[in-house]
Amino acid sequence: MALLERVSTLVRANLNDLIDKAEDPEKMIKQVTLDMQNQLLQVKTQVAIAIADQHLLEKKKKENDVKVAEWMRKAELSVDKKQDDLARASLERVESYRDLSANFQQQVEDQRAQVDNLKTALRQLEQKLAEANAKTDVLIAQHRRARAAKRAGSAQLEMTNSAKSGTYDRMRHKIVREEATAQATSELVADDVEMRLAALEKEDRINQLLAELKTKRGA
Repeated sequence: MALLERVSTLVRANLNDLIDKAEDPEKMIKQVTLDMQNQLLQVKTQVAIAIADQHLLEKKKKENDVKVAEWMRKAELSVDKKQDDLARASLERVESYRDLSANFQQQVEDQRAQVDNLKTALRQLEQKLAEANAKTDVLIAQHRRARAAKRAGSAQLEMTNSAKSGTYDRMRHKIVREEATAQATSELVADDVEMRLAALEKEDRINQLLAELKTKRGA
């Protein structure tokens, strides 16, 4: 039956394999557990129905067995009373109820096999669900640690990325050039002041020399 096939699939499923293939392992774990719980409820319901059907079939068989014995007594009574036509009719009823009883017996055996299969599936599913519940917290914790480690590694990788390292190097070189330019500008300004002062001093010396020369020459 389809229900048993679904249960068998869940029982055979490897929880770790399902997690490996899932985009969101944590959500997958919870979904698998929920699916198992739903299947467990369905199987329990099916087991209860199957057991009830088995009891009903067993009851029907017993009722037919009683009918067989009852009509056999009537056949014997008819024979004792030398009523062959009644004895024949009674024996026909005996055979009819025997056929029904045999049919119910076969159905009872088939139903017992079905109940056994459902009970086995139920035990397997209960065991698998217990294992899943035991693993759920551990797997979720492992997944969260792995996710945190992955994010930390990605952040470190971004920080040490060669392209971004190149950007920092370019910025550093630019700052160094700007500092050098500023220093050169300051030096040029200082040189200009010194040159102007030197020119003034030279002009004063020339004027002094000229005055001295004029005095010497009696000009």
